[in-house]
Amino acid sequence: MAPLPPGSTVGILGGGQLGRMLSIAAARLGLRTHVFEPAPDPPAGDVAHRVTTAAWDDEAALDAFASTVDVVTLEVENVPVAAVRRLERTVPVRPGARALEIAQDRVAEKAFAAGLGIATAPWQAVESAADVRRALDRTGAPALLKTRRLGYDGKGQARVGRAGDAAGAWDAIGGVPAILETLVPFEAEVSVIAARGAEGRVVCFDPGLNRHEGGILRTTTVPSGLPAAVEAEAREMAGRLLAALDYVGVMGVELFVGPGPALLVNEVAPRVHNSGHWTIEACLVDQFQQHVRAVAGWPLGDGSRHSDAEMTNLIGAEADAWRRLAAEPAGLHLYGKAEVRPGRKMGHVTRLAPRRTGSGA
Repeated sequence: MAPLPPGSTVGILGGGQLGRMLSIAAARLGLRTHVFEPAPDPPAGDVAHRVTTAAWDDEAALDAFASTVDVVTLEVENVPVAAVRRLERTVPVRPGARALEIAQDRVAEKAFAAGLGIATAPWQAVESAADVRRALDRTGAPALLKTRRLGYDGKGQARVGRAGDAAGAWDAIGGVPAILETLVPFEAEVSVIAARGAEGRVVCFDPGLNRHEGGILRTTTVPSGLPAAVEAEAREMAGRLLAALDYVGVMGVELFVGPGPALLVNEVAPRVHNSGHWTIEACLVDQFQQHVRAVAGWPLGDGSRHSDAEMTNLIGAEADAWRRLAAEPAGLHLYGKAEVRPGRKMGHVTRLAPRRTGSGA
């Protein structure tokens, strides 16, 4: 596909805050966006050129949507694969159904990484509480039981400390197909936000150090403070995943660091990622513009970092402090969500400092 000229339309599946920021980035490049979202009044609707409100299985709405756009991308990974395959009949979808299908299933994701020689925590697919008890022989205890599908920000997970916990953990996740993973005593978690263009070029942003509270990402900090060799290995792993999927666009790759120098892939997200929000203020070309460039067939931009940064998520009522935050010398982003709920990401703020030099900088 030739690069899309300004005035072209990028279709976005999903209308949350990521779709909102993608629409803003597209507008900077003279591109329009058309959002497809089942829920009414999505945050992206405030800035997108057009919004279609319809169910994912509404084939007529999907066909009409496809007829109005030049390329389609994703801002969320819970879009049914069937909807993406239908769109692929008539319009390019980047990333496509294959990447989405793998990322939606934690077992498929782990098996795919293993096939590339990329290490993960020991794991076992489970279908019952009895399976959980048997799987502990492979994973050891403590372990983490996760639903194979859906689940984010700590949802759909339960800790298994011993075999006697299996039944309670199985009930806690709703008794659905799951994966049991060794609870790795990692020393740090980092994210690599990596982009791959239509021609195969890969550009990675600097790995960010993540800190969670209650299963929800609280902060991402760059530089990570990790040795340069560890950061280089993390970038290489991300690049391998992108190439093997023939992926076009931005992907978030979460990795555990340690014990020692070991790197383990935890999860991948086939979209722009919360832990990459710092790039908006700290890079000339941020993750959102990079993603738009990739899916539109444009050259990837320079993703190098000009400043140190710490991005902090505003969760629930924390966004009510917008007056104080707006007075700071910081980048404030509010997502325009109508309802404030505990545990819901309502915005973020990024604080910059002069770039340091040295290892991991």
